[in-house]
Amino acid sequence: MIWNQQYTQAQTPAVEDFDRHIGSPYWPALRNFIESTYGVPPVIEYSRCGSAPGWNMKYRKGSRALCTLYPDLPEAGQFTCMVVIGAKEADRAEALLPACDPGIQELYRTAGGAGANSRWLMIAVTSDRILEDVKALLQIRVKPPKK
Repeated sequence: MIWNQQYTQAQTPAVEDFDRHIGSPYWPALRNFIESTYGVPPVIEYSRCGSAPGWNMKYRKGSRALCTLYPDLPEAGQFTCMVVIGAKEADRAEALLPACDPGIQELYRTAGGAGANSRWLMIAVTSDRILEDVKALLQIRVKPPKK
């Protein structure tokens, strides 16, 4: 069953519901990376966004958004990670791009955003390489705390 049909606005899913629903091996890998690197728990929120309606999982470090994870994008059982690259991060992100998956390079070139010089990257995490690229972009977005 499709995520936003299984969990309507009136029925808030738990973190474990997300974990059971998403069959991708990259889901626990990315969640573990975010939670262990940044020491933050997920926040479950409902979105009315036309392109990705339904419950999603957000991560924030302080007042800065790290990313938002959307179930069933691009298809059932998979997920998409939205990372926003703002003007402050653009130079570092653009330096990273040549080493990234070609799909991420194209996504970055064509992505728009809510503000000037920002890019909202909706990245379908479907391979080891893309997972590593997402981790690198997150570390550009918000520098990990020193351990």
